[in-house]
Amino acid sequence: MKKMLLALAVMTIAGAGHNADAAAADAGKFSGYMFGDYYYVAGNHDPALEDLNGFWFRRIYFTYDRKIDDNVAVRLRTEMAHPGDFATKGKMTPVVKDAYVKWTHDRQQVVFGISPRPTWEVIEKVWGYRSIEKTLLDLQKGYGSSRDFGLAVKGKLGAEGKAYYHTMVANGNSNASETNTGKMVMGSLGAWVTDQVLIEAYADYDRRPDDTSRYTLQGFAAYKTDKARLGLQVAYQNRQMGPGTDDANWTLWSVFGAARLTETTWAFARADGNSDPNPDGPKTSYLPFAADAKPLFLVAGLDFTVAKNLHLMPNVEAVTYSATGGGADPDADLVPRVTLFYKF
Repeated sequence: MKKMLLALAVMTIAGAGHNADAAAADAGKFSGYMFGDYYYVAGNHDPALEDLNGFWFRRIYFTYDRKIDDNVAVRLRTEMAHPGDFATKGKMTPVVKDAYVKWTHDRQQVVFGISPRPTWEVIEKVWGYRSIEKTLLDLQKGYGSSRDFGLAVKGKLGAEGKAYYHTMVANGNSNASETNTGKMVMGSLGAWVTDQVLIEAYADYDRRPDDTSRYTLQGFAAYKTDKARLGLQVAYQNRQMGPGTDDANWTLWSVFGAARLTETTWAFARADGNSDPNPDGPKTSYLPFAADAKPLFLVAGLDFTVAKNLHLMPNVEAVTYSATGGGADPDADLVPRVTLFYKF
């Protein structure tokens, strides 16, 4: 009798533990990351910004993921950051970064809601240092957005799944509300041609009111191993500038690399160029660009893993300018920083 009671007790405890594990799985999981700097503006094309220094968080993510069943999952992610215009004293305010439902069948997915655009999602992963800086089109403002509200279809192709695609029809207004009747169509197609070499092509068309529509073409190639990675990105954007005004065109490029020096140390560097001045450049948070000259952006630094998921990264950002129309070149921007990145 005692043996039967003992066996029953063990079974009850095991069943309770299993139910607790199942309940925890059903409850989903929380994750996130944060990164910020101590910065010093050693030089700037705007004299008013020189010698400014301080601490700020450039991004804090808090994410909730839940798998509803074998084929359906949901995500809600909030984002907050200190203002990066060197003028606003406002506190960090959370906004919705991701809010979507994802259906998965085999290697194909359908995503509805606010989700990543295909514009630079893969490029950002290969670059690997979003905590240091945004990728090319994201950084300079006006060329795209990381998120949009719409319907996306994505997945892998081929017997080995080395090719992939990501298409999306969306508002074209990032994670903000829709304000016009036009929509944005985006698509990328890429493949790992070898275990180390990746190529990707991307195109989009953003239908805007009053003859201000625009389209973007982009190519990306990368080489990636456990010890090093290299990337080359080239993009072209055409913008209608309104009735009776000629279209504007920009060609942009980015080259980046990173290499492992020791088990806990990496080195990285990047250079971005633009064929023309960017009128939206002054809107770039934390590193406003001059609007009247062609920028050359440079960044380099070291990445020290000081503990699990904790990185300390001294780095320097610089922007040099080439004036157009015979004017004088603006002074260069120079911002040494110490960046802290933590993922949980």
